[in-house]
Amino acid sequence: MIFVDSTEPSEIESVFGWGVPSGVTTNPLIFARQAGSADLEARIRQILAVSRGPVSVEVPAADEDEMLAEARRYARWDPDRICIKVPFGEPGLRVANRLDGEGIAVNLTCVMSFPQGYLAALAGARFVSIFSGRVRDPGYDVRPTIAKLRGQIDREGLATKIIVGSIRHLMDVAEALEAGAHVITVSPAILRQLLHHPKTDEVVAQFSQAWNDRGEP
Repeated sequence: MIFVDSTEPSEIESVFGWGVPSGVTTNPLIFARQAGSADLEARIRQILAVSRGPVSVEVPAADEDEMLAEARRYARWDPDRICIKVPFGEPGLRVANRLDGEGIAVNLTCVMSFPQGYLAALAGARFVSIFSGRVRDPGYDVRPTIAKLRGQIDREGLATKIIVGSIRHLMDVAEALEAGAHVITVSPAILRQLLHHPKTDEVVAQFSQAWNDRGEP
């Protein structure tokens, strides 16, 4: 599956028109870059209106009680579609477990290793977000992490789905899916790059030119 990593309703609506994406992810960084001082609830409601599937909304608080309060408030915007993103860590695991017990979907995010992902799955996270680009920054290969986590999830019959984000290059998409990711989340810009292949463009242009140059009967 493919999710769209964006907070721009117009971009999200455009790519959802392809019939390809199955959900949306957001985070405080891209919200700050794209939406500035926009009201979070208003923007998320706009995104819900132009998309389908789960929409991940991250709690920025560090205090557990505040995280829980924010998560419950966000979930009320659309209990069937809002998925609460919680940063991985000891507080995050506790919050994820509490929310899962309340029937609120959780996306445990900022995961960089197999042990982290496995703990997140055991805590009840519906999604575990592995940051491909961040793992690769110091020179590590993210594929073994994805593959080991997928294998463990399958062996134990856990319900958690692996999301691979922080996608920076086209090859990251294929490699993540081949390694076993259930979902990749990409920006609309990366998604549009997936449309193109030089030979496709060449052949389409040739067909069009041939049709235009045909002689009239």
